[in-house]
Amino acid sequence: MTPPRKRSGSSESVEERIEMKQSGPHPASEVASSYRDAGKLIEQYDALSEGYAFKNAWASRRRPLQQEGRSEDYRLPFQRDRDRIIHSRAFRRLKHKTQVYISTGGDHYRTRLTHTIEVSQLSRTIGRALGLNEDLVEAIAMGHDLGHTPFGHSGEKVLRQIMSGEDDLDGMVRAEVRFKLGGFKHNYQSLRVIDQLEARYDKPGLNLTDQVREGILKHTGCDPSEVFCDVNMEGINPGRGSHLESQTVAAADEIAQQTHDLEDGLREGQVKLERVEELSISRLVIKNIPGYHDQQKFMRQNMLIRGLIHLLVTNTIVGSLKRIGEWSETNGIKTPEDFRGALDSIPHGLVRLDSGLKGEYQQLHRFVYNNIINCYNVSRMDGKAVFLMRKLFKAYLNRPLQLPDYVLLGFAKRQKIRFMRDLPLDRTDEEKARYLVNPAFYRTVCDFVAGMTDKFVFDEYEKLYTPGEQV
Repeated sequence: MTPPRKRSGSSESVEERIEMKQSGPHPASEVASSYRDAGKLIEQYDALSEGYAFKNAWASRRRPLQQEGRSEDYRLPFQRDRDRIIHSRAFRRLKHKTQVYISTGGDHYRTRLTHTIEVSQLSRTIGRALGLNEDLVEAIAMGHDLGHTPFGHSGEKVLRQIMSGEDDLDGMVRAEVRFKLGGFKHNYQSLRVIDQLEARYDKPGLNLTDQVREGILKHTGCDPSEVFCDVNMEGINPGRGSHLESQTVAAADEIAQQTHDLEDGLREGQVKLERVEELSISRLVIKNIPGYHDQQKFMRQNMLIRGLIHLLVTNTIVGSLKRIGEWSETNGIKTPEDFRGALDSIPHGLVRLDSGLKGEYQQLHRFVYNNIINCYNVSRMDGKAVFLMRKLFKAYLNRPLQLPDYVLLGFAKRQKIRFMRDLPLDRTDEEKARYLVNPAFYRTVCDFVAGMTDKFVFDEYEKLYTPGEQV
């Protein structure tokens, strides 16, 4: 598809208009009227993207900005979403959440925040090469892991087991509610964070566009048959394929994980560079790097990681362009409006690694899992994470008054009940008994634990379980 190059009702192309604006000084009022008007910006940027890119003009938001006392300004809708994500508390907490190696174990290991930044960079690179909506790509990438737990996937597994009823916390989870707690998965939790848990406005959540919300949910597996407690699916169809910007983030997430986990494992000394160089995908990279074997080990390692990223990103771009073109031709999609009408039938996997590298990539994936994700040091930390998170969850169920005021107040407000600290002491046990047969209370505890950083978990365990004076 060829994108439209001229504004409706104008004889000047977008490029000509930009050139005119750059040709000399203009009064401040003229510059403001040209660049700070969201409508004109939308028109310009949508004209410059490919026909299969998601247009800014199509963005939908569940609550109009006017309900927040705001209006459209000089930001495009997905720019605004990115900004809201970056300024959120959940985003800041990512800097102290584990990716693979615990965040307190060294200064150079990836954290969930640096992972997010790398996914954003790779996503924008792929998205720009494909002619997609780069703002939409960036917003999804920045928000895709906001619902991740402390201690990476081991922390997620603990909460999944508790909230699915698989782990009853040694009998503490009441039988009446054990299998009614709603489950847990980090992409669904990310949706809860941006829709409900963040509190920067008069109403809960960040009020992001449906397109960013959909991309965040669908950056990883999304089974329409799964039902999660209190997740708002308005504006999202979990059973359909997602727009291409969402697929781009999913592809970049995979590339980032494999390459930076491998680099962290090399720097940790968990795997030897010589073993990595024997992988089929490494040999493909090395043969195209002049003088590779003349370099010192540290530089070879850097060159190899860069080469792997370049190979995987390039392969994704080239293969995706071909698939998008074939799909568009097969479905008679020639204009942006044709594409908009076909969004509900867009297939999964138009933007992904090409099948020509599938075998080599799978070998890399197995190598990283077996030798890094499943290694002795990481496994020991995973065991500690399981122990700590189960202990915290049990502590809050056993004595809800150990939860912070804002958690208990929020629960009381949502349930329309009295704040627990306002009750007479002789009634707290009676109230606790009601809490323990209410699935919403388990969800409240789950939200609190899921939002913790690694360091907060250690500190909270110390305060709850270690004898001695507590500050």
